[in-house]
Amino acid sequence: MLALVNEILVEKGLMLKTGTVVVATLIPAPSSTKNSSGTRDPEMRQTQKSDNWRFGMKAHIGVDAKSGLLHTVVGTTGNVHDITEAHALLHGKGPANPS
Repeated sequence: MLALVNEILVEKGLMLKTGTVVVATLIPAPSSTKNSSGTRDPEMRQTQKSDNWRFGMKAHIGVDAKSGLLHTVVGTTGNVHDITEAHALLHGKGPANPS
């Protein structure tokens, strides 16, 4: 029965079976200035996740929804919002633009 429901949803364009899944993850870095140079890494920034502040950079990742294969990775400072890089993660091979 679930397979029939899924088939109807796909036919009506209400269920995504192809396209890109966009995710982002924070790569932590030491926020301390107690190092030999006395400075923080200039390529790292602070960001807030829930109520917690974190310091580092972000990996924005595009994954093919059908195969599960990673196709794009964009690295940014930690304070770049996920939606800012979303356009760069889409590979253009979704249902509206098959190539």
